[in-house]
Amino acid sequence: MMFSLSKRALRASLFLSAVVTCAAAAGTAHVDATLDRIKERGTLVVGVVLDGTYGTLDPAIRQPIGYNVELGESLARHLGVKFEAIEVTPPNRVQFLQQGKVDALIASMQYTKERDEILSYVPTPFEEIGGSAMVHKGSGIHDWADLRDKPVCISQGSNYTKPLIEQYGAQVKAFKGMPEALLALRGGTCVASVHVTPGIQARLANPSGEWKDYESPMRSQLIPSPSVIWVRKGQTDTVAAFDKIVKDWHRTGFLIEEGNKWHMPPSQQLQQWHRQYASNKEN
Repeated sequence: MMFSLSKRALRASLFLSAVVTCAAAAGTAHVDATLDRIKERGTLVVGVVLDGTYGTLDPAIRQPIGYNVELGESLARHLGVKFEAIEVTPPNRVQFLQQGKVDALIASMQYTKERDEILSYVPTPFEEIGGSAMVHKGSGIHDWADLRDKPVCISQGSNYTKPLIEQYGAQVKAFKGMPEALLALRGGTCVASVHVTPGIQARLANPSGEWKDYESPMRSQLIPSPSVIWVRKGQTDTVAAFDKIVKDWHRTGFLIEEGNKWHMPPSQQLQQWHRQYASNKEN
């Protein structure tokens, strides 16, 4: 009798295990539904930051334009779908992605371990960007170490917060975005404003412009990091599709052309990636 009961129990256990395994397999197979939704919808929705560095709102057509916008348009073309840009800001961009308001982020977000813990990303970077500081001429600030115990303006959610505090002892003050942080610098709230290097360079490019009394004296960039496309956790199909496209960007020189078009000279690393992928036809 005991043997009979054990056999029935064993059969029941095996049946339950099979059901659980099938359910888990089915769940895994449908974890990444984003790529399917993009194709069914016929539109790729990308979150972009419109702070005047990588994108802005064209006043004539009331539509987003710029470097990151055109990268998103290229993603959509490769997928054979339409493109829609949604404006995000440093404080809300992760929430927009996690809540499904956008399919991906091309939004001034370099790779960090902290971001990797909550999001997935396309493993092939599309650039390498570090931070630069804008200061008033004559401020006496010449190096990152000169920021110790001084107030420094940044954008909320910036990956420059940690090194500024931990490595250089700065007193960080976070603002909604780069325009607000730079405005605070001009108002005397901070002695420096730290942002992605292209954003600083673009504003200092005109020697007679509104930033003529400011400079970026640091000789090195703050934590140069890979610029990547971010998606929700578990979006393996989407990551694979986007990664193939980014590699094509490197191979064809598309990213270098885009950088030059939008007055953001390509980094040495980007030029190296282009040579690497152009010479390796298997990538």
